[in-house]
Amino acid sequence: MTELLITTREGTRAGIPSGSLEKYADRLRGELIAAGHQAYDHARRVWNGNIDRRPALIARCLGVADVMASVAFAREHDLLIAVRSGAHHAAGYGTCDGGLVIDLCRMKGMKVDPARSTADAQAGLLWGEFDTETQVFGLATTGGVVSDTSITWGEFDYETRAFGQATTGGVMGSYGLSCDKLLSVDIVTADGKLLKASAGENPDRF
Repeated sequence: MTELLITTREGTRAGIPSGSLEKYADRLRGELIAAGHQAYDHARRVWNGNIDRRPALIARCLGVADVMASVAFAREHDLLIAVRSGAHHAAGYGTCDGGLVIDLCRMKGMKVDPARSTADAQAGLLWGEFDTETQVFGLATTGGVVSDTSITWGEFDYETRAFGQATTGGVMGSYGLSCDKLLSVDIVTADGKLLKASAGENPDRF
């Protein structure tokens, strides 16, 4: 990679040296995609076809370490970022022009605990995928009514430990809000730390 011009949080343009980009890319298990990459046009698309933005970089994260490395890189260079979980947000919050997209769409890990009626699920999981796993055990939860939206829907959460929707509510009539079923979340903070938030642990974050 050569030096890359990228947008900062203040809206200015900054040059990232090729060495810094290569070091960042080497820390990722997933791909780091820039304009000119064969996958760039596909990777930058979101569900709403009216949103046509061109990020400078897209980090396709595969796990916690990738997310932490991406946040650290963004912080080091004061970058404009967007976090994508399902790319389904109508306003296009899962992308940006000129900045870094931290893409969680490939983080689809999930484990159901039938005895406790709970599930651990990563942010890239879609509601249809979540339902497929839980229904095997005769379980269900209030959630989004569109099966190809992410369980985190709001496009800014990193990882959900929940039996329900992590962010914006998910109203399901008389069954209430899916966020009411949330037990805890694992989050990467702006300073790159991994924290667990629940009613009993970091409750201010919860």
